[in-house]
Amino acid sequence: MEILPVKTSFVRVGDDVIKVIMEAIDNAGLKIEDGDILLVADKIVATSEGRIVDFDSVEPTKKARKLAEKYSLEPSFVELVLREAEEVYGGVPRALLTMKNDVLIANAGIDHKNAPQNSAILWPINPNDTARRIWKALSEKAAKKIGLILVDSHVNPMRIGTTGFALGIAGVRPVKDCRGLPDLYNRTALITRINVADDLAAAAHLVMGETSEMIPLVIIRRAPVELTDDYDPYEVVISKDDCLYMSNFSRRKK
Repeated sequence: MEILPVKTSFVRVGDDVIKVIMEAIDNAGLKIEDGDILLVADKIVATSEGRIVDFDSVEPTKKARKLAEKYSLEPSFVELVLREAEEVYGGVPRALLTMKNDVLIANAGIDHKNAPQNSAILWPINPNDTARRIWKALSEKAAKKIGLILVDSHVNPMRIGTTGFALGIAGVRPVKDCRGLPDLYNRTALITRINVADDLAAAAHLVMGETSEMIPLVIIRRAPVELTDDYDPYEVVISKDDCLYMSNFSRRKK
């Protein structure tokens, strides 16, 4: 498997992400090949869609001000989180634990980083639909069979630091089911499944970075995954009742 980081131009509101991606690949002396998976940082997509909110346009509620004081956050930022999140469970200094689009994520995916001063960037409006749109356009322009994943980062329970995860998925079978397969000792796997999409996103995140690297695009080549038009991006989602973490912790709704 080969991981190819690609620098792009600085993306602004209204930019054509498809054009940005194609020009960046060309400038890097690369070409899209059959079987490639393109991993794109969700923030450049959200920026192009204008998903940037100026804090001066947000009036914090009393609840937002209370949470902001408790967790050392800007009241307008907390108000945005309350609007975007489906549930808020609590927090630590500088972060609220939330549920958004069936993802357990800090701050409903809203980010201060790489946003203009006094503002924040939200997730793309519908990450899976957005991923599908970009995938179809790039597939047609390159005339190749590819996959596409929108990448964001999150933190994992009891582990420090961020890792990448697949926020939007298109053209890739996102889960490999190992149930029923024998292990080295011929014991049958009972519950094991591999989250292929998140594994790819984590690999891309390692070279994308989190600050000023300007590598929002990664090509992964010869990955052991299945590319298909018959994919289900929601295959990576598990219900709260079946989730090891959520089923064992009490939940507090916002």
